[in-house]
Amino acid sequence: MLVGTGSDVGKSVLSAALCRIFLQDGYQPAPFKGQNMALNSFATPGGGEIGRAQAVQARACGLQPHVDMNPVLLKPTGAGVSQVVLLGRPVGNRLAMEYFGTGGRSEWRTAVEEAFARLSERYNPIVMEGAGSCCELNLMESDLANLPLALWAGARVLLVADIDRGGVFASAYGSIMLQRPELKSLIKGIIVNKFRGDLRLFEEGRRLLAQVCGVPVVGVVPWMEELRIEAEDSVALDHASRQPMNGKTNVAVVQLPCISNFTDFDVLSRVEGVHVYYVREAEGLQGADLIILPGTKSTVADLRWLWRSGMAEGVISRCKSGVRVMGICGGYQMLGEAVSDPMSEESGGEERGLALLPVRTVISHEKRTRQVDFVFNRGGDTWSELPAQGYEIHQGRTEGTPLFGDVAEPLVRIVGGGEDGCLCGRALGTYVHGVLDGAEFLSWLLDRRVEVASSTDEAIDQLAAHVRAHVDMGMVYNILRS
Repeated sequence: MLVGTGSDVGKSVLSAALCRIFLQDGYQPAPFKGQNMALNSFATPGGGEIGRAQAVQARACGLQPHVDMNPVLLKPTGAGVSQVVLLGRPVGNRLAMEYFGTGGRSEWRTAVEEAFARLSERYNPIVMEGAGSCCELNLMESDLANLPLALWAGARVLLVADIDRGGVFASAYGSIMLQRPELKSLIKGIIVNKFRGDLRLFEEGRRLLAQVCGVPVVGVVPWMEELRIEAEDSVALDHASRQPMNGKTNVAVVQLPCISNFTDFDVLSRVEGVHVYYVREAEGLQGADLIILPGTKSTVADLRWLWRSGMAEGVISRCKSGVRVMGICGGYQMLGEAVSDPMSEESGGEERGLALLPVRTVISHEKRTRQVDFVFNRGGDTWSELPAQGYEIHQGRTEGTPLFGDVAEPLVRIVGGGEDGCLCGRALGTYVHGVLDGAEFLSWLLDRRVEVASSTDEAIDQLAAHVRAHVDMGMVYNILRS
């Protein structure tokens, strides 16, 4: 198990690296995260929903993602409420106090333990990822992801400490020394992550860290400037660009309060000549050549924020001036005439949309999670020829208004039957995540031929080589065999 001194220290990425290294070394690994709180999710081939990070880790293992790899997924909707996804299916919303209370969680714990048992019967080793900080003392009794789970599973634990944010000695020492004795004994080593500069300057630091913590430092991993592995937490957006860049095709992504699946834009950000930046204020839209409204776990609430912040008027104005505006999933819903949530599946109520697309959305109890193959509409009912792959994760039924057939067309045609999305003038929207991953769609969207950077598998191989070069894998194997 990899646990962390905090969120966004690199547990997900290092877990993916170890998954690929174990696969390369002849083992049959599988990823596992008992409980994940994230708005970045993925639809498995079986139609279940898991954290996006576990889907990437499954690929690193050469496996198809499965709900057993992330049996409990919490998707915050705001105001201390999260949707609970159990074994890939939503089972309702829970208040944080209700969920993290020590009582009434036997169902979740049983699901986590049984999912782990099923994986461990088929794969070895299981690469377990912890959640957030491993030292939230007030949550230990209800923990389903960190050291108590490692104790139950008999896992050896490596602590990941982020040196880039500072305080690496205190955070690593505190994370170990505040554990109960039986949990502290599970921690067998430390990985110092995100190091910048000359590694030789940290040789003394490495020795001192091992001395004060009582466990060896198994690796110091330098910062990867060209890391192309998706981040799990939206905390990563704290480091995102906020301004357009001269000489580039500037893509402004509206950073909604409950933004989800922001990794939809990872491929776009790697296209040569394209600059992706995130905006929270309408002024940031001025330099944009393309504006994207991303997914959200709370469409009505975030739509209200768009109007309240002035962002809605800014998007409408830029679209009317000729800038293309695209919505994905919840962003697609917002571009319509109205969104209503009559059963309070998310935040409840109804709000007017930006009316750039002639559609209306009703949030429903039914949640659609599936992988799809699709072709897209180039306009004028001219469709692409080569199917691309994507996936849907949404609660909501979006239908065209009476004007749809006169002024708009579907954007996507699903292979096997059905249409999705809307194309109307300079505005377009779809429920399909992954639509931006293909060079053909991006070339059409950006009005110029583009090439997409190397594949996810190549990126994982590069990551694995980087980690192998800076982590003592001999020591890791000795820890696992001890």
